[in-house]
Amino acid sequence: MSTATADAVMDYDEAMGKFDPVMGLEVHVELHTATKMFCGCPTEFGAEPNSQVCPVCLGLPGALPVVNEKAVESAIRIGLALNCEIAEWCRFARKNYFYPDMPKNFQTSQYDEPIAFEGYLDVELEDGSTYRVEIERAHMEEDTGKSLHIGGATGRIHGADHSLVDYNRAGIPLIEIVTKPMVGAGERAPEVAKAYVSALRDLLRALDVSDVKMEQGSMRCDANVSLRPRVGAPLDEAQLAVPLGTRTETKNVNSLRSVERAVRYEISRHAAILDGGGSILQETRHWHEDTGITTSGRVKSDAEDYRYFPEPDLVPVAPTRETVEALRGTLPENPAARRKRLQSDWGYSDLEMRDVVNAGAVELIEETVAAGASAGAAKKWWLGEPSRRANAEGQAIVTYAAGLGLTPAHIAELDGLVASGRLNDSMARQVLDGVLAGEGTPTAVADARGLELVQDDGALEAAVDKVIAANPAVADKIRDGKVQAAGALIGQVMKEMKGQADAGKARELILAKLQ
Repeated sequence: MSTATADAVMDYDEAMGKFDPVMGLEVHVELHTATKMFCGCPTEFGAEPNSQVCPVCLGLPGALPVVNEKAVESAIRIGLALNCEIAEWCRFARKNYFYPDMPKNFQTSQYDEPIAFEGYLDVELEDGSTYRVEIERAHMEEDTGKSLHIGGATGRIHGADHSLVDYNRAGIPLIEIVTKPMVGAGERAPEVAKAYVSALRDLLRALDVSDVKMEQGSMRCDANVSLRPRVGAPLDEAQLAVPLGTRTETKNVNSLRSVERAVRYEISRHAAILDGGGSILQETRHWHEDTGITTSGRVKSDAEDYRYFPEPDLVPVAPTRETVEALRGTLPENPAARRKRLQSDWGYSDLEMRDVVNAGAVELIEETVAAGASAGAAKKWWLGEPSRRANAEGQAIVTYAAGLGLTPAHIAELDGLVASGRLNDSMARQVLDGVLAGEGTPTAVADARGLELVQDDGALEAAVDKVIAANPAVADKIRDGKVQAAGALIGQVMKEMKGQADAGKARELILAKLQ
């Protein structure tokens, strides 16, 4: 648990009455190339510390870098998907600073000559409205190593007994996507921040350039927040003319929920300071997930402090127009447009589609429908027991299903067994449990467990007669027109037939006999 002490904060609604928030988001994305940005070292996550290093990524004397062509192509595709201009000529720069996880004492990055610039991404908010996030640039760079602070209560350097450095991550290809100042969001600024990072994650996943696993650090968000006095509505000319306030940068926020919470907290913290006559220190801040607060990191450096200069060991990058257009042709359908198309095809309500998206089951349902299941059945089965178990395990449903060998074809087969009349929903749930337990395909599980609806109408009629005779009071209610009372008798019939009756047929037979 964090032992950090919370700063004074102002009630959020009160803060919104006095101040106008302005945000800027910087999202770092690790590309899932096979090798690092400037050397041939592998990029496998979770390898033994310092086992994926070489003289280049360790910055040893005399080692020379070579640009990863796949990383450049991925950067161009990201830029195109973000509606950016692609530079006809750009180059790398050295960003100079000392930190133990930087073996070269500089980071090879891009500064004033990025590969992509001047773009935008339209993001949909919860009420269906759209906010356009303008992109300043998307540039290429390399990731740093990872410092591990041992001892202490927070996992940070303060209070630690000692620190270790793993350089496996040093040199991993990164794309940093930087927005322009986001104005006009008003009290919805935290929601806009979350929606943008979510939309960006979906886009990058669709491009297949990164696994965008925020929990593993392959996608990280730095949230810049500032406030200025409110003199009108967020988009009024008078409000837009007010100078921007001093910003803070909350570093390495690694979940969508935390992005929203961190922005909201910083707005409330800034408001309390400014309302009390204080001033904001331009600094980096650390986000504490457990307590929902930020704490001071270090005074924020400006660009000139990094002493950028062109990287002398790398040639400029100059993609041809033919190359750019060829890469444009590889772009997938925009994820937001694709979701709207699928929602229309499947006939889902907005709420149903939101549930599917939140469960991370869009692709699974799409593949299940393609395998022959109805859209309604695909949603019902994926968002049922598999989703519940995945949540309990803290895993994405795609990952959980893959680990158990549950496929869209299995769900389509299960739906087929129900549609054909062999299984009812109760039996189908038993079959699904068997599939999840590794007992085989749905048909194999149904065969092994002897699960099949009784097709003998005579046996069903006998069970109905027996249940009616045993429940005269309920039967009289049905005769008097209270049809809903039939549910109680249907349950008794199912019990009598050990769950192997067709509930629909049982209802028809009961009503036919009593009405």
